Amino acid sequence: MRFLFPHSHAFRKGRVTVDDDGKAAPDCLVEFGDGVTVIAEWRAEGDSIRLTVPDYRTARGTLVTARNWRLAKGQDGHWRSERTA
Repeated sequence: MRFLFPHSHAFRKGRVTVDDDGKAAPDCLVEFGDGVTVIAEWRAEGDSIRLTVPDYRTARGTLVTARNWRLAKGQDGHWRSERTA
């Protein structure tokens, strides 16, 4: 599985592209718009996806701390991120 965020970080209601490669393993790639790629974990939760992204640095060096995200497909058909605890 691969997740593509168009910006240097994920944020509430931000769009994300979900590229399903058919693998069931929890490991995945998360690619950000600034070119940074990290290895994260995902799991299906009903119609949504739980994505756990570890600490990483943006291309400009800003530290982004680990976060859990719920990804859900909106009425417009696009996947969007929602931060969870």
